[in-house]
Amino acid sequence: MESPSAPAQRRPVRWQELLLAGSLLIFWTPPTTQQLTVVSIDATEGEDVLFHVHNLPGDLAGYKWFKGESTDNENYLIASYVINNKLNVPGPAHSGRETIYHNGSLLFKNVTQKDTGNYTLQAIKSSLAGEKGTGRLRVYVELPTPNITSNNSSPEENKDPVVLTCEPWTQDTTYLWLINSQSLPDSARLQLSNDNRTLTLLHVTRNDKGPYVCETRNPVSAGRSDPFTLNVLYGPDEPIISPPDSHYRPGANLSLSCHAASNPPAQFSWAINGGPQQPTQELFIPNISVNDSGSYTCLAHNPDTGLNRTTVKMITVSEPVGKSSIRANKTTVTEHKDAVGLTCLTNDTGIFIQWFFNNQSLWLTDRMKLSQDNSTLTIDPVRREDAGSYQCEVSNPVSSSKSDPIWLEVQYDSTPQHPGLSDGAIAGIVIGVLAGMALIAALVYFLYIRKTGGASDQRDLTEHKPSASNHSQGHSDNSPNKVNEVTYSSLNFNVQESEKPTSTSPPPTVTETLYSEVKKK
Repeated sequence: MESPSAPAQRRPVRWQELLLAGSLLIFWTPPTTQQLTVVSIDATEGEDVLFHVHNLPGDLAGYKWFKGESTDNENYLIASYVINNKLNVPGPAHSGRETIYHNGSLLFKNVTQKDTGNYTLQAIKSSLAGEKGTGRLRVYVELPTPNITSNNSSPEENKDPVVLTCEPWTQDTTYLWLINSQSLPDSARLQLSNDNRTLTLLHVTRNDKGPYVCETRNPVSAGRSDPFTLNVLYGPDEPIISPPDSHYRPGANLSLSCHAASNPPAQFSWAINGGPQQPTQELFIPNISVNDSGSYTCLAHNPDTGLNRTTVKMITVSEPVGKSSIRANKTTVTEHKDAVGLTCLTNDTGIFIQWFFNNQSLWLTDRMKLSQDNSTLTIDPVRREDAGSYQCEVSNPVSSSKSDPIWLEVQYDSTPQHPGLSDGAIAGIVIGVLAGMALIAALVYFLYIRKTGGASDQRDLTEHKPSASNHSQGHSDNSPNKVNEVTYSSLNFNVQESEKPTSTSPPPTVTETLYSEVKKK
């Protein structure tokens, strides 16, 4: 018996292998050839340039270079190159400056701006199939050093506009302006043309003088102008007279100088008390006197702007003040009773008077008053703290003089003042207390009589106080002829008269004893 033949065994396919195969199918792409590329060039006029070529195909037979992007028109053929014999064949567009190398690159000598444009390489295979690539040549001139021109190099402040131009004009050039070595500030008075080549300053001021610099740039070079400064005409401003002193003593030398901001520098002259002008910037008068007091006017003039400005200074020449003195209506006064008036005496005029108390500036109190010219000091009333030394000082702008001191003596009662109530007030209080206590005792007695309904007898008693046993002797509680027992009560009032403390003996005391009887049933 033949055994049956066993079926062939198959290995199961794992899911990881299927996943890997699927991934390869999804992400795998057949290799592609890279595009032929010609590198573009920026060049300076007069340079030699070389077009480099990348990604040339294989199995090449030769090259052709064309001016422009098309390879269909042989009139734009610059040259051809045969690889086998390394032969350059010029074309219709050949200028005699072009050379093709075996790697397809093109040498272009002594380029000019007219050479700017696109250039196309055609790479020809042995099968006569071809690939092409285009590059661009940009030829720029090497920028010359620029310079700045102005329509008005001497404008007048707040009046004239100024137009600055960066020269020369060149194609494909960027213009940049600087002022004081910084970028232009954002200002409504500064305006730039569309190409930035022209800068306009509206209503120029002295702060716009610069210097200004313009820069030119293109991809191959840059230029920078020399600084340009505007001569802005302005002023004169208000003149300043120096020194600031206005007061002098007779015999001094007067030297005054006048200055004013101005471009061009101002011309100066002086006028004294409205007199004729003296054309000078500095005025000098030796050994001045009181007669030289008055107004000194400085006049500044700008011949280019035609403007004039003046400043007036008052000069006062004063004699030194003389010695002053004090006159008092009295120098010995009584506290809280008297008033005193002190007057500062001087023969000088145009002076200022100041008062001193105990060598210090006098601080006025509400009891002190000064006259309108400070010459008279009134104290009303005086107090002991006003006693002391008084002086007055007379001064003018060039000198001062103090009077000799005058002494004010203030007399006052040295008896110590006792705080509290006066003797009369104390006596009144005592009398009031006694009267009040008497009224209270009478009221108590009256109420008691009304309550008991009995009668009360008042007696004049001696100064000794009888005892209760004397009144009850000889009587018994059981006696038919019972006598009502009378109980006595006494009130003692001590009145002490207040005296001034003239002696150390205690004050006398007056004692008054008041008896009243209360009858018991």
